[in-house]
Amino acid sequence: MLIKEFCAENYTDIPAAIHAGAKRIELCDNLAVGGTTPSTGVIEEVLSYAGEKNVPVMTMIRPRGGDFIYNDIELKIMHTDLIEAKKIGTDGVVFGCLTPSGWLDEEALELLIDTAEGLQITFHMAFDSIPAARQFEAIDWLAEHGVDRILTHGGAAGTNILDNLPRLKELTNYAAGRLLILPGAGITYENVDQIVTELDAKEAHGTKIVNLAE
Repeated sequence: MLIKEFCAENYTDIPAAIHAGAKRIELCDNLAVGGTTPSTGVIEEVLSYAGEKNVPVMTMIRPRGGDFIYNDIELKIMHTDLIEAKKIGTDGVVFGCLTPSGWLDEEALELLIDTAEGLQITFHMAFDSIPAARQFEAIDWLAEHGVDRILTHGGAAGTNILDNLPRLKELTNYAAGRLLILPGAGITYENVDQIVTELDAKEAHGTKIVNLAE
């Protein structure tokens, strides 16, 4: 059965999204910059509502918009936010850290992954900022370190996801079940069936993945 992950900016649309068929929530704030960490109050209320409906919640851990290269203070903020989200009872967390060269910030990621023990972990679209030539290597590293899924558009931001399906297939085939490649950005309730059929995907992600008007 297809898991439609609804990307939510705060609590507002979550009841409607779950009613419309969302089977998992990615919870964030400030979608205008691609999503940042939501407040403790928002996390609590979403967990309370979604928990009653048996819908897991993945909480974004991201201190700001912009790039994914974080200094020590920003990493400390992420670490604290992750600890708090875990205490509140989030089902999983979503994060990504890179070095200036575009490779994984292994030291930062090891800290966050260790702290997230017992939770689902999604590496977010920072993946799309990794040079294509090193993305397979990144899949190896993330799979070996217990990451559950990678959220990816299969190409640069702003490209049409339908044009990126061949790359998404390559990534999925390479991952080979070691972790899940989660396609997102540009997937809507109108094209999701076509995309998941072509990719043979089990999950899909988006802010319009379900029809909130239903």
